[in-house]
Amino acid sequence: MAKNCLHITNGNSLTDYLRELDFTEDILTWQEMLCEGPTIPKIDSEGFFNLRSEFLKEYYDIEVDSKELQKELSKLDNTEAYTEINLWFEYDLFCHINLLGVINLLHQKNIKKTLYLICSGRVKGEKSLKALAELNPEQLKTHYENKVLLTQDDIDLAIALWRTYCGKDHNILKPYIVTNSSFKYMSNCLKAHLKRFPHQQSGLNVLEDNILRLVRDNDIKSEHHLLGYSLNYQGYYGYGDTQLKRLINKLSIFFEKSENQLTLNRKGHEALLRHHNYAQEVNNDMTYGGVKRLDFQFSVTQNKLIKKL
Repeated sequence: MAKNCLHITNGNSLTDYLRELDFTEDILTWQEMLCEGPTIPKIDSEGFFNLRSEFLKEYYDIEVDSKELQKELSKLDNTEAYTEINLWFEYDLFCHINLLGVINLLHQKNIKKTLYLICSGRVKGEKSLKALAELNPEQLKTHYENKVLLTQDDIDLAIALWRTYCGKDHNILKPYIVTNSSFKYMSNCLKAHLKRFPHQQSGLNVLEDNILRLVRDNDIKSEHHLLGYSLNYQGYYGYGDTQLKRLINKLSIFFEKSENQLTLNRKGHEALLRHHNYAQEVNNDMTYGGVKRLDFQFSVTQNKLIKKL
């Protein structure tokens, strides 16, 4: 292990795991969810922190501890001693948007260190995609030994993607889906992002549609039971409990609830059949970067976002 390196992890679970495995170097724990809520390009700014604090409070009742946040980020104020920075982020959209933010923060602070990416996902011998904290010690150390050097082209790509994400036209992300880079799962994440916007016919996005299908196709006992299914069967999104609970609550208009059963009502079946557009009724008014979700719809036939008239 490199003696003069800084690790930037995707959360406390992984930081704690690395410490258990005797990673003794400095660790900066990134604790954000930039895949939801408004963002602006300049991360290292009071405007950015205020914007994110207001969003997290309004939508998730999360109080941001500004002092703790600044203390963690202050580890980037003196990076002269580091020979490299290791970025520990996973295969999903949640992690990849955070990864773009971190690379842009390093760029904005003019930190020119060698960057390596340690990214989990497909693991030999495993059927499902794996998060970093789900890997056993041997697998995790193998991932570290096989870390990927990010080229200047990779860094330039991350900068361009972040600026586009913070912008007003997310169709500009489409050409990047076929761009070759060291970000093995970026293409999947960009495609998943575009499908977070309402479907032109049903008004539901892929995640919302999937949650309704889980209720239709499985013996779901309660909303808590549905949360477990949603966490396990969400593909490349990587949403956490808090995000999926919000979605399930928004979708409650489609459920019939009894003491031990959760089923779809007539509206739920109509939504899956795409007989009616429920975007306004569900009112999932999330913002993604620089774009309000309800201002656009995803057209399957044109494979792009259409501005809502």
